[in-house]
Amino acid sequence: MPVPKRRTSKARRDKRRSHHAWKGVALSVCPQCLEPKLPHHVCPHCGSYKGKEIMEVEEG
Repeated sequence: MPVPKRRTSKARRDKRRSHHAWKGVALSVCPQCLEPKLPHHVCPHCGSYKGKEIMEVEEG
């Protein structure tokens, strides 16, 4: 079974891991109710998508 020939330095290891950080969630604002929502998704607060009411939202 193959094994590493040389020890991986901290700099090389950290360079490899530089893209492993969590980027966070991209949010946009709903134009109908001005609440935050995920882009390209139906607004969970008012139920609209692209200016049209897609689903009814229960109050409470």
